[in-house]
Amino acid sequence: QVQLVESGGGLVQAGGSLRLSCAASGRTFSSYAMGWFRQAPGKGRDFVAGINWNGNTVYADSVKGRFTISRDNAKNTVYLQMNSLKPEDTAVYYCAADRAGRTTTYAGAYDYWGQGTQVTVSS
Repeated sequence: QVQLVESGGGLVQAGGSLRLSCAASGRTFSSYAMGWFRQAPGKGRDFVAGINWNGNTVYADSVKGRFTISRDNAKNTVYLQMNSLKPEDTAVYYCAADRAGRTTTYAGAYDYWGQGTQVTVSS
């Protein structure tokens, strides 16, 4: 069993930055693919960014050039650096882990999920 704990959310003005962190338990973290998803009120859970075991990344078009996903396997942690934030980025952000190590945008492929952290961007 893997436990994921997100942190770093908060309230920021448009144009600002935040860095989310996701700390994972378990000794096999380095082999997992990790993803960030977000869910705005009344909407579905959308893919934001993913990174696989060797550092290959994929991003949603809406965040390309603004968000960066990275991982530190020594610390069992994945990060999401969010720059140039917009009000439409407001959502609960979730960290997820895929045991199969795939860099997929499909939420159903992920085996473990964190509890989420709120990001609110004011205009």
